[in-house]
Amino acid sequence: MQSPHAASAAALLAGALTVAGFAPLAVFPLPFLTLAGLLLLWRRAATPRAAFRMGFAFGAGVFGAGASWVYVSLHDFGMMPAPLAAIGTLAYCAILALYPAAAGWCFARLARAPLASALFAFPAAWTLFEWLRGWVFTGVPWLALGYSQVDSPLSGLAPLIGVYGVSFATVLCAGLLVVVATGSPKARIASGIALAFAFGLGQLLKQIEWTSPRGAPLRVALLQGNIPQDLKFKADRYAMTLSIYKRLIEASKGRLVVLPETAIPRFLDAVDPSYLEDIERIAAERRADVLIGVPIRDPDGRYFNSVISVGASPSQRYDKSHLVPFGEFVPAGFGWVVKTFAIPLSDFSLGTANPRPLALAGQLVAPNICWEDAFGEEIIRQLPEASLLVNVSNVAWFGDSLAPEVVARLPQFAEGVLEGEVQGHSGATPYVRVGNYPIVLACLALIAALVFRRVRIVGRAEESR
Repeated sequence: MQSPHAASAAALLAGALTVAGFAPLAVFPLPFLTLAGLLLLWRRAATPRAAFRMGFAFGAGVFGAGASWVYVSLHDFGMMPAPLAAIGTLAYCAILALYPAAAGWCFARLARAPLASALFAFPAAWTLFEWLRGWVFTGVPWLALGYSQVDSPLSGLAPLIGVYGVSFATVLCAGLLVVVATGSPKARIASGIALAFAFGLGQLLKQIEWTSPRGAPLRVALLQGNIPQDLKFKADRYAMTLSIYKRLIEASKGRLVVLPETAIPRFLDAVDPSYLEDIERIAAERRADVLIGVPIRDPDGRYFNSVISVGASPSQRYDKSHLVPFGEFVPAGFGWVVKTFAIPLSDFSLGTANPRPLALAGQLVAPNICWEDAFGEEIIRQLPEASLLVNVSNVAWFGDSLAPEVVARLPQFAEGVLEGEVQGHSGATPYVRVGNYPIVLACLALIAALVFRRVRIVGRAEESR
């Protein structure tokens, strides 16, 4: 029997190493090995409680390494004292670690001993709880395992079954590796063939063009003002902020120009109309459109985290519909927590759940703000009508941590304009049409079958007494 402390330590290390499979390191084979190790630990667990503990340790490793930037947001910009920010970060990671812990408990209850049963229980339990993590209490889908396979042949499955389907395939392949290493000769051969089939199928699917080009390639310009987060909302920096973005807009050559989230750090109704008129004139002269992140306050007192367009096309607006708990809205009963934050505009209202794309620069543009791009089931609500997806973010909240490196293309913390061409597309992938329902139902069906099998085994055992 394995030592509980040694097993938990091994699971913690495996979880931390899993993060290297995600961008920016993107060592996509690594999660197969770390998850194979987790499966071996779970199969040797003496009780479901022990499997829960190992799953928690694995999750603590994943989120402790992969979401450590939360500390930067709380301490550097939320102005929390270091001990309180550390406690908050640990609590956040611990809550997220409960999901792989629950997957471990479920796995141990369903199919710990027979390797064939474990092979299906492992991906079903993992994927189901990963999906639950993506929507329970508004959801936290960061570090969904499928995202580690962007550069892997398995990414070819994403247009069919989405990120959770790729998570399922990743965990299943990890289980097949365990069979290759520990199974009978016939099982090893069968598992090797299954692995080759999975990767071959994924690579084949990557060759399929699920959509077709719409219109000519569009020149876009992404603007980075490099406004320090701790100075962004200070009144004496406001004029300089507007000046920087106006200058960058004038220097850009894109037909679609995109500014960051809350690029204008003041309610739209408080912005000098002449400033927006100047931006509109500059853009219209070039037949361009500018997307600007700016908070909007309605007459009834509600306010929204929004982007607006100005330029050659009629002005349009998108309001963020999936808000960040505590950072952008206050969950009921938690007002006392928000008092410890120094985050401006922390109680936004929800935008519509089914927004329409914006007609800009000859394309239908579906904006999303910050972490909304992690919710695939919500992004597809604007598809297949939209031809372009545009994510508008302010990653300055994460400071000089791991988080901004994932999306940085301009030098980090440098003012500048990134220009290039993008191609709009029309059509829809199978995932756009059906969403997460098939993979979730498949996981539930597998778990139901394993529960039924276990009940039958227990019933036969009782009859034989």
